[in-house]
Amino acid sequence: MPSPFKRNISLTGDTRLTGISLTDSKEFAAGFPGIKVAIQHTFKEMGALEALGTLSKMNQKDGFDCAGCAWPDPEKPSKLGEYCENGAKALAEEATYEKVDADFFKKHSVEEISTWSDFHIGKSGRLTQPMILREGSIHYEPISWDAAFDKIAVHLKSLASPDEAIFYTSGRSSNEAAFLYGLFVRAFGTNNMPDCSNMCHESSGVALSETLGIGKGSVKLEDFDEAEVIIVMGQNPGTNHPRMLSALEKCKKNGGKIISINPLAEAGLIRFKDPQSLSGITKGTSLTDIHLQVKINEDVALLKLLLKKLAHLERSGKTVFDHSFIETYTEGFDQLLKDLERYSENELLERCGIPEETIDEAVSLLAKKNKIIICWAMGLTQHKNGVDNIKECVNLLLLKGSLGKPGAGTCPVRGHSNVQGDRTVGIMHHVSKELNQSIEKVFGFTPPNKEGLDTVKALEAMHEGRAKVFIGLGGNFASAVADTHYAAEALQNCDLTVQISTKLNRSHLITGKTALILPTLGRSEKDNSNGKERFLTVENSMGKVHRTKGVLQPKSEHLKSEPEIIGGIANAYFKNQHPVAWEVLGKDYDRVREKMSETLIGFESVQKDSKGSGYYLPNNVRELDFSKLEHGKAKFSLCKMASHERKPNEFLLMTIRSHDQFNTTIYGLNDRYRGIQNERRVLFMNPKDLEQFGYKTLDIVDLVSSYDSVERRAKKFLVVPYNIPQGNLGAYFPEANMVVPHNHYADKSNTPISKSIIVHLERSK
Repeated sequence: MPSPFKRNISLTGDTRLTGISLTDSKEFAAGFPGIKVAIQHTFKEMGALEALGTLSKMNQKDGFDCAGCAWPDPEKPSKLGEYCENGAKALAEEATYEKVDADFFKKHSVEEISTWSDFHIGKSGRLTQPMILREGSIHYEPISWDAAFDKIAVHLKSLASPDEAIFYTSGRSSNEAAFLYGLFVRAFGTNNMPDCSNMCHESSGVALSETLGIGKGSVKLEDFDEAEVIIVMGQNPGTNHPRMLSALEKCKKNGGKIISINPLAEAGLIRFKDPQSLSGITKGTSLTDIHLQVKINEDVALLKLLLKKLAHLERSGKTVFDHSFIETYTEGFDQLLKDLERYSENELLERCGIPEETIDEAVSLLAKKNKIIICWAMGLTQHKNGVDNIKECVNLLLLKGSLGKPGAGTCPVRGHSNVQGDRTVGIMHHVSKELNQSIEKVFGFTPPNKEGLDTVKALEAMHEGRAKVFIGLGGNFASAVADTHYAAEALQNCDLTVQISTKLNRSHLITGKTALILPTLGRSEKDNSNGKERFLTVENSMGKVHRTKGVLQPKSEHLKSEPEIIGGIANAYFKNQHPVAWEVLGKDYDRVREKMSETLIGFESVQKDSKGSGYYLPNNVRELDFSKLEHGKAKFSLCKMASHERKPNEFLLMTIRSHDQFNTTIYGLNDRYRGIQNERRVLFMNPKDLEQFGYKTLDIVDLVSSYDSVERRAKKFLVVPYNIPQGNLGAYFPEANMVVPHNHYADKSNTPISKSIIVHLERSK
């Protein structure tokens, strides 16, 4: 069948199976295997001496922040190295000797590269100079920086409305770059600023803002030392946030208990061997005390069951809830208890699929404790009822008075190193009246007051031809978003797509009529201007702002920093006919921070206080100040349970990461914690389901979803028996994104339903 696109581009790349071998899933995370793999990756990509010297500076007070996850750094970093296996892999990818230059693109067309696997594309190397893919061409060719900026300016000026442009942001950008980017977008005249948080923790932001008055978590890293109970929900820290395991281990050693809630029993929450201490490597710590293996997206049912049983203990005369806290700081308590009466325990037990004796064990523990932290990630947010999932977590914390005290609070664990900072400094499609007023006062222009487009709505606008220019500040938009085929059509409808990137990815191949690649410095690289080394700042997952300063020589003399690129685009567009000195700000980070301090709450002393371990931003929940909410009280919520109407032959699929990837970046083809070697096209399935539906291990099937009478298909997945609830399936993204519908998403937050897709299986032809 001929391609509907002008360029013959493969949307998924090489789908051939790569030769799987299966081993037993692991009983612990990290340890010697983690050290071995980290060394192998870094030594191969950047050489032994450079690797060891650079790793010693990662996540240190005088070094650079890891470009991976946003887990906080301790006050006293480990002398053996404050990084994890995946952080080392992220460094290796960024600091690789391999380069993608003009000769590479002359040799390989975008049509050819698109047929490669994501792993192969990523291993091609670092981008070294600005490149343009002209309309009708299939080869990128070099372009000067000034010509690239002018090309963008011409396209932006040709638009009938500023709202015909989309300005996307990934979570890797610095505070300074994101602030300058958001400033330019508003000066241009739109709030079309979708970002990667739309696809991950937007549900958290909505739920926490509505119940507690701030869209981020309330705990600090030191709270893990004092917690009596830590609940880890919908999260696999062993793969996605490995340094978090050290904090959980410390909690255990201080007498705390850990409850894990997840459809999969992940290795990192079974046992952890800390590679940052000699004793930890050899002995290890058993982390999870109680594992509640909930069915996919039945977390509200589980939490309601826990709350009902705790309420029953209260009625029997035991003191379980913190009534003083409830009376002083909350509203809606009586309505919550009345609503719980609507549900029977048997119904809730059946829905969550967990033995009652295990539930009762968790209830007994929670009844006695009030220093409770709840951590969660995309396993809770990427559902139709994602916002309610988080609100039900807040209900439990409010009942126990587990906020505003040491060892207690909310902990949404962010997936990318500065995704929270981007939002803090102004990357949002929502309109903030306070921020707009501040920008007008400081910079002398009036920002737009019309709400912009989030990721879902931006896709629709591009697909329908209502948006014609796409600019991506980092990330791999084509692979990250839901509904791969729809997303590709949307991007290819654009007149111009621009990617500001460090490495080659699929978004450089699925493009508009004209495409630009603008290569930028990596987090680990020195950022010099006129002989002076510059630093940037980031915000970690717990609201602390600190500096990051690269140590490696840039991979090419043609690279620019993200602020310089943004300043160059803005200067080319406005031609000095604007009150903001764009080019100056792009080069002078101290000046940017000066403007941030005048514009943003919490950044008044960012230049000084970001030194060393940094400083915490204001957080009303830590102070038990709910004055911004109606009636000045934190809110109990009446949450609905999930609704999935499945036919007898249908399953509920969740997309997951392998241990050899970070977001859409594929480091390798192994998932050693789950026993998968040399393959990514894998479908995890309960052994009883294999037997019931007549499948055998390594049978090849297609995943098929059908929403709104549209069939979506992800081809050639190997069936692997695994400890996952019956009726549930797991598969890696981005490969499984083909079956995620773009137009089904969480209420209020618009986060895609990537963790609960109804599918059926067909044998591959």
